[in-house]
Amino acid sequence: MSHLIGEFDCKLDAKGRLMVPSGLKKQLPAVDAEGLVINRGFEKHLTIYTKAEWDKITAELAALNQYEKKTRDFIRYFTRGASELSLDASGRVLLPKSLLEYAGVGTEVVLSCQFDKIELWAKDAYEAQLDNEPESFANLAEEVMGSKRGGNDV
Repeated sequence: MSHLIGEFDCKLDAKGRLMVPSGLKKQLPAVDAEGLVINRGFEKHLTIYTKAEWDKITAELAALNQYEKKTRDFIRYFTRGASELSLDASGRVLLPKSLLEYAGVGTEVVLSCQFDKIELWAKDAYEAQLDNEPESFANLAEEVMGSKRGGNDV
């Protein structure tokens, strides 16, 4: 799968259904047959994966040493609330109420594509996070990516 790109402002209907934007659906050609998986993100947001990507992640988790308490705890927290999503005939997915409550999601959301996953944020929380951009994004880029490219500019 190629990396997903884009940022989409969306609204949930009264039943908690999300219409998958056409620009995103084009990037997910197998979504009708394969489905999606949603679970909690590391911050107060939700993360959506293709079923194939979720299967890769759970295979990695299954390979961890489950005799270690921190591993069991991580797996428990990471998979908590994970749910399969399928598109209805109108191209909508019904999002689990418990996950919407966890992420503080109302009716306005932002879908932010991040390589092999889609982050789903409450619009106000997403904007607040972006408002916390470091003073010098260039310094952050150098710290995170500087040694990855042998010092060459991106």
